[in-house]
Amino acid sequence: MDQGKIGKFLAALRKEKNLTQEELAEKLNVARRTVSRWETGFNLPDMDILIEISDFYSVDLREILDGKRRTDKMEEKMKETVLKVSEYENEGKKRASVVMIVYSTIGMLALIANLVMTLSDLPDTFWTGFFKGASLAAAFVALVVGIAYATGTMARFCSFKKRLLKKEGQIR
Repeated sequence: MDQGKIGKFLAALRKEKNLTQEELAEKLNVARRTVSRWETGFNLPDMDILIEISDFYSVDLREILDGKRRTDKMEEKMKETVLKVSEYENEGKKRASVVMIVYSTIGMLALIANLVMTLSDLPDTFWTGFFKGASLAAAFVALVVGIAYATGTMARFCSFKKRLLKKEGQIR
């Protein structure tokens, strides 16, 4: 896929409709800068937005991905498949968002608990020190795991672990 060619094609489609980047961005609920990045070939739209663009301009999705017009129209089954792929991709994003919210909540609650214990006039005993340290550690672990999950490091670690376990299973 030639992102530059796709970007030029998207710009041409927008200009055919006599729209500014800002007007198109409003219609698609994205930032003007995002439209600019698509049209310069710096980024490509997500699949669900590509489908919206395809419908908005009444062009085949394959035409957008090829960066040029075609004479044949997209078959209905192909469009259904693309929509299913888009839905699947969105479900993955939703799951990732939920995981990030859970880790963020755990971290914030642990920090609040630590702050309350630190600011209250609790006597310095083994247990208060233990709970202060444990709440701070829980916040740190939630932060590290959340960052690892958000950056994809956790997924790479899990796939590495699966490959390693498969190899160990083959050795035995």
